[in-house]
Amino acid sequence: MLDIQDFFSRLHEFMCPELFEVELEGFDRLENIWDILKRIQKGFTASRLIPGIYGTIEEGAFIRGKDIFIGKGSIVEAGAMVCGPAIIGENVEIRHGAFVRGNVIIGNDSVIGHATEVVRSVFMPGAKAPHFNYVGDSILGTHVNLGAGTKLSNLKNDGSNIKTKIGEHVIDTGIRKFGAILGDHCLLGCNSVTNPGTIMEPYCKVYPCASIQGHFPRGSIVKLRQTIETAVISS
Repeated sequence: MLDIQDFFSRLHEFMCPELFEVELEGFDRLENIWDILKRIQKGFTASRLIPGIYGTIEEGAFIRGKDIFIGKGSIVEAGAMVCGPAIIGENVEIRHGAFVRGNVIIGNDSVIGHATEVVRSVFMPGAKAPHFNYVGDSILGTHVNLGAGTKLSNLKNDGSNIKTKIGEHVIDTGIRKFGAILGDHCLLGCNSVTNPGTIMEPYCKVYPCASIQGHFPRGSIVKLRQTIETAVISS
């Protein structure tokens, strides 16, 4: 199994660190890093949730369901919608037009920005999806930043299980919905797309508009090279 500790350095600051424990009562043993997503999909968020609103809900924001926790200093701006079950930590920004669809855990100091949709996902402390992002069935490490328009695609068109490639091995993950697992400090450029089953170790960078898939070792830089031609039309 890819070592969870190598991906996420601030587990001790996370609100529900037991999510990452190999053995957890009521849930399957973690054999692979994507098994964390299986726990989220099977109701981990609701199992740990104690409802309470301690942050600010602006007039015009929508809170759907009583199974929501929002920590101190957090704000849900007007025009945003949060659906339970959701655990949202302290000093989190849920900005105008954001859509939190449920089964999420959002760590302290994170950002879910304008026109960003998040479902069945985990944000470690300081993770940011600030502009026009889609985050489905994914885990964002500390200080991950998604450029404007970045999408973490989580479902194949044919609906079959997601397969991912680690080294020379193609592995069936056993789950139909698996977006991306992004280690601490990964930075994805504007309008990039991670195809289902993408795994990036910490400190990876993706250039704008790239479409990627598979496993990327720590510190990888993924570039999209394209040829640009300019034609001058005389008047």
